[in-house]
Amino acid sequence: MNNLERVFGPDGLLSEHLAGFRPRPAQLAMALAVQHAIKTKSSLIAEAGTGTGKTFAYLIPAILSGKRVIVSTGTKNLQDQLFGKDLQVVRDALAVPFQAALLKGRSNYLCLYRLENTPTFRSSHNRQDIAAMESIKRWAKNTQSGDIAEVAEVTESSPLWPQVTSSVENCLGQECPNLAECHLVKARHKAQDAEILVVNHHLLWADWALKTDGFGELLPESEVIVVDEAHQFAETAAQFLGLSIGSRQLNELANDIVMEQLKDARDQPELASEAEKLENAVADLRLAFGVDGRRDAWNVVALEEDVAKQMERVKKQLTALSDLLKQASIRGKGLESCWKRTLELGSRLAEFLGNTSGNSVRWFETYKRSFTLNCTPLEISGEFAKFHHNSNAAWIFTSATLSVAQEFGHFSASLGLTGATAQSWESPFDYRNQSMLYVPVDMPEPSDRQYTAAVVKAAVPVLQASRGRAFMLFTSHQALQNAAALLPQEVDFPLFIQGSQPKAALLEAFKQAGNGVLLGTASFWEGVDVRGEALSCVIIDKLPFASPGDPVLSARLEAIKKQGHSPFNSYQLPAAVIALKQGAGRLIRSSDDRGVLMLCDPRLLSKPYGKVFLNSLPPMKRTRMLNRVEDFFRVGLEQTD
Repeated sequence: MNNLERVFGPDGLLSEHLAGFRPRPAQLAMALAVQHAIKTKSSLIAEAGTGTGKTFAYLIPAILSGKRVIVSTGTKNLQDQLFGKDLQVVRDALAVPFQAALLKGRSNYLCLYRLENTPTFRSSHNRQDIAAMESIKRWAKNTQSGDIAEVAEVTESSPLWPQVTSSVENCLGQECPNLAECHLVKARHKAQDAEILVVNHHLLWADWALKTDGFGELLPESEVIVVDEAHQFAETAAQFLGLSIGSRQLNELANDIVMEQLKDARDQPELASEAEKLENAVADLRLAFGVDGRRDAWNVVALEEDVAKQMERVKKQLTALSDLLKQASIRGKGLESCWKRTLELGSRLAEFLGNTSGNSVRWFETYKRSFTLNCTPLEISGEFAKFHHNSNAAWIFTSATLSVAQEFGHFSASLGLTGATAQSWESPFDYRNQSMLYVPVDMPEPSDRQYTAAVVKAAVPVLQASRGRAFMLFTSHQALQNAAALLPQEVDFPLFIQGSQPKAALLEAFKQAGNGVLLGTASFWEGVDVRGEALSCVIIDKLPFASPGDPVLSARLEAIKKQGHSPFNSYQLPAAVIALKQGAGRLIRSSDDRGVLMLCDPRLLSKPYGKVFLNSLPPMKRTRMLNRVEDFFRVGLEQTD
């Protein structure tokens, strides 16, 4: 059974048990490299092109090793697919017994205490909310896992979920009266016993942040750690190694104080009135930032009179609530928890306001009705070096996009990885015959005010040739909205605009239409899999350089400059190349797919760095002539007809 060729070969176990399985030399080669890294307890950076079958290439040698394994994915959707589908296929094929578990962050599990104590009807609830709450209550009676992903009729972004799930701040822990039935506790117990544990990057880093002298309390010590979608790993780290406090946490505290006061301290109505004052102060602080959504450095607004005034109100209200709750805390565990939360949030707010370290950047972001205050480290390589060392495990980092022009220096540097073996396996897809790269002529510079209009004008004949069936991917929401306003006058194909409905529903509607054009930004550049004729064209408006006005990026670039390096060459360019590779990767998802990748940005050919982008893309046929694009689609449609 340890002979991987018996698993991956033409007459191997996967071929016997998996319909449509095709042996791929790259998949076997990657599996052998993973096996070697596990045996030698070393680190492997494994870039595997789309279609290689990297999931099986790391799962099978990991399972056959007999060691305890953590697999960390980039998203919860991938986590669910890996646990619910891929592991089952491997289990059936190998006929090897192993215990697997799925573990998500606490906000993904129903909290029975909060469900019982949160009012079913609130003044803020509309009819849809009331119906959704009834669906949650019916589901709660029968669920075994408590995983909120089971409730398909209530979207993940519903404001109801924070009311019936717990957070680190509001969980009662060992004092909870529902501890014996707690879905999160049960999931963690299963995780402790599992040989194969599936988590996501957020949970892996959150756990490390809890306990930096080794693995945290949630994750068992493992001998193998696989990081799938590893190109997202460093960015996820910054969220958990920094500090964040927002209006949501403050308002949830106020709501919970009211809930616990009604339950255990009805003779202390001042608790509810002071909680309401906190909500008002938070709302006024949001307004002090301005009406429009913003993302900016903290020092831009820190000295503004109204911001400073409302911030002081929030601080004073937390102190007032802390004093009241200290006295009331003996009356119930919920009130005691609220008291501790006021202290913690007050401490974090003070830490944010007082942090002037040059190793991090303070910034804020506002939305329609909310805001967050953040303090983000400028680099995490030193922290990950400790994580890596203390784990004492073999590490496998894998993704379809880790290299820049066949070099892995950017990825290694982001994590401070030294001594890791880096290997790359090309996609088995025949890109030269399955695809074409089209760069239109006569495009203005991306800084031109009419650039998006020019993108739409250049895209229209391509969309006509492809008969719709396209993604148009944009680097900004503004460009997307501009294009969405122009396209209906130019094409008759059904349009699917990001934000008009939930992402999963939008994708499904696009697939069903068969001739649709989907307009999306960042979240559609990766993690989206549309196979077959429904997606035959991907149009990208600009090279995806991150906005230098972003406060975190701006501070990061300045730090790189102070170290004597080129911010553009060492950070901005590699990050943009990887983002472009992700976007381009939406086009060819199977050996039967055909399609055109249209890159509108003239800098691909006019700037020296354009070659870095081109050399990082799959080996497609290239053209600047529209008639060749039309011929490509004509041939494909004739073959289909």
